Amino acid sequence: MLEWFADAGPVLQALIAATGTYLLTAVGTLPVLFFRSAPRRLMDAMMGFAGGVMVAASCWSLLTPAIASGGVAAAALGLLAGGGFFYLADQLLPHLHGEFPDEAASEGPRVAWTRPALLMLAMTLHNFPEGMAVGVAFGGRELGGAMALAIGIGLQNIPEGLAIALPLRRAGMSPGRAFFWGQLSAAVEPIASVIGAVLVLASTAFLPIGMAAAAGAMLYVVVEELIPETVRSGAVDVATLGFIAGFAVMMSLDNALG
Repeated sequence: MLEWFADAGPVLQALIAATGTYLLTAVGTLPVLFFRSAPRRLMDAMMGFAGGVMVAASCWSLLTPAIASGGVAAAALGLLAGGGFFYLADQLLPHLHGEFPDEAASEGPRVAWTRPALLMLAMTLHNFPEGMAVGVAFGGRELGGAMALAIGIGLQNIPEGLAIALPLRRAGMSPGRAFFWGQLSAAVEPIASVIGAVLVLASTAFLPIGMAAAAGAMLYVVVEELIPETVRSGAVDVATLGFIAGFAVMMSLDNALG
């Protein structure tokens, strides 16, 4: 099986890997079928872990190879472009932060959309760069590093799906519907991964810029959304420990497989 995967083309590899990250989101959302809530300190620690994984993935799995393949200037350009794009999207598109949505107010232009619709747009924005990062990594034909990145993103997807689904369940949504919205948070990742892989295969010049842009977008999400939402309850200690643990796990994965 591993030999077959190694011999598959980059686009197919990216699609399979990103489908796995999506499925891990669904696995993480499963508890909502049986429970209405979870200890907030536990959720803060888990979301801190997710943030640590994303920051480490941005550094070790994306920016470091981007600099190695295209130089500091290309990596810096991509990093600024990715962060700038997300800033504009944050300002111009109506959305609702995905993590702990029962605490979030709608942002962006005022529209008469339902909260699930706003949440869906936010989830798409949040997870698109993660899927793109997986696709770009596989398009670069560095199988070990790409696998490490996909595993890391899959791990941080587990608590993210639950953090979206539990508040919906507490708000009165049925277990099935809450599970549906939770697992849907990563449904865009397989599509984004194919786009990323195709862009790299079409032009190798896109590789360093694309990797750095994905890193910039992920860092924007962590600083603008994940960290503020995680420490909102005041459990800064467990969120910080979770962040460090997530960073260490992703750093170890990248150096073991990369």
